[in-house]
Amino acid sequence: MLGWLYPGITIGACEQASPLDRIDTRVLLMHGLGLSRTQLITQSDQVLSADHLTQISALFQRRQDGEPVAYIVQEREFFGLNFHVTPDVLIPRPDTELLVELAIQYAPVNSSLLDLGTGSGAIAISVAHQRPDLTVTALDISAAALAVAQENARRHVAPGKLELLQSDWYQAVAGRQFHTVVSNPPYIVAGDSHLQQGDLRFEPADALTDHADGLTAYRQLIGAAHLHLQANGWILLEHGYDQAEAVRAMLLEAGFEQVQSWQDLASIERVSGGRLNSAV
Repeated sequence: MLGWLYPGITIGACEQASPLDRIDTRVLLMHGLGLSRTQLITQSDQVLSADHLTQISALFQRRQDGEPVAYIVQEREFFGLNFHVTPDVLIPRPDTELLVELAIQYAPVNSSLLDLGTGSGAIAISVAHQRPDLTVTALDISAAALAVAQENARRHVAPGKLELLQSDWYQAVAGRQFHTVVSNPPYIVAGDSHLQQGDLRFEPADALTDHADGLTAYRQLIGAAHLHLQANGWILLEHGYDQAEAVRAMLLEAGFEQVQSWQDLASIERVSGGRLNSAV
């Protein structure tokens, strides 16, 4: 058991003594004790039982060993919804909410949207939840990731409102077209030191990096987009902090119009996209 946890410690004292980040501490305590945030406050004088001490100690040790809190509790909030997550999928991040906002903005009423590399389903499900008028299809090459997305779809989307298919990019939707295509593909350059740091050490490598220059997926997605976009349809792509110019250049070369990039809350160009020229 961790040294700062001792028989007779209260919930409040545990929260104060924890060497972890305050938010991480609260999330792990709520998960381990089965309490809400309000209950954590109102029951702060409660003494932890021996079983709870053992359970809390194990959870805190996993976090001290570097395991992401989202994987420990198997939950992460995204776009106002709680998503089930496992090590088979990337942990949804606030930066990606920009892509959801843009998809909601650019998808016309009663149109169709395709999410490529859906992972936990966070993007597609958030869009479908906010825009039930849309017909949403989400693809991923990983069967394990799709199982996670199915669980999240059951939580947040009405039956029949989201189609989930196993696919290597566009493969499973050959011959089909959509008004809006979105994706947050692997974009970290091979060998980037960040892959060996923090939470990224625990996340699926193939969902983080293309094991090359970080732009492989964009070449594939943009190169075949004209086959899967309706006239005047939009493609919206999340990318790394320094990749906006390269992605815009690919879109322009492929004949897209109104090519632009949008900044996230940190004023970083995080999403780039364009509208398909109907003559392409």
